[in-house]
Amino acid sequence: MDANLEEKYDIMDVSLLAGKIMLENGAETYRVEDTMVRIALSYGILESHSFVTPTGIMFSIETEEPTKTKLIRISRRTTDLYKVSAVNAISRRISAGELTTVQAYRELKAIQKAPMFFSFLMQIAAAASTSGSFVILLKGSWDNVIPAMLAGGLAYFIALKVSDVVPTMFFSEFLAALAGGTLSYLCYRIGLGGDLDRIIVGSLIPLVPGLLITNAVRDLMAGHFISGLAKGAEALLTALAIGSGIAVVMTFI
Repeated sequence: MDANLEEKYDIMDVSLLAGKIMLENGAETYRVEDTMVRIALSYGILESHSFVTPTGIMFSIETEEPTKTKLIRISRRTTDLYKVSAVNAISRRISAGELTTVQAYRELKAIQKAPMFFSFLMQIAAAASTSGSFVILLKGSWDNVIPAMLAGGLAYFIALKVSDVVPTMFFSEFLAALAGGTLSYLCYRIGLGGDLDRIIVGSLIPLVPGLLITNAVRDLMAGHFISGLAKGAEALLTALAIGSGIAVVMTFI
């Protein structure tokens, strides 16, 4: 392969890997496309094209020599904004001329392989504290905080564990809401908390797809209608899964 053409493929690989990490960890579609184009421009590619959807990335560059359009499939998405920030930092270093394609690719691979910034226990603790805080935000009494924290922590624990075992979307949210609602009711029945409605609502807050809804709106405002509608539909189905889990609990009360 011609050395010049091989270098251009290396640039494409760096851009695609950066976009893949960002999209898998909660970045907006327009931010992913902009980062990929900026990386290519920093390496001397004056014209490039990226097309990003929630499930895939296509990228091509315009040169005098014919090049291939590359595609990456995105099969799993989560939320780790630390990795998004780390990729943005590498993009800025590339723009400043501090990294070669080999160095950039190596650092991006390290980010991709790194574990989530917050540990599993830290995520559960954060979910529990969020649930308890939301009870106070709803003007609930302090005796409802502990049961909401217990139910919210359990719900988020179930959501994380089930999503690792069962790749089917929305199933983990359904089981998590079912578990959180059941524990909320049990706490209420034994006298641990006096307002079942606020306990249940608080326990569900960590499961609400807030970032997904925000990204859907921002993508729509940026003109990325396919991604915006897809993310909006995913958020809606997630909300339906959560509601279905609670509906099952309320049916048997």
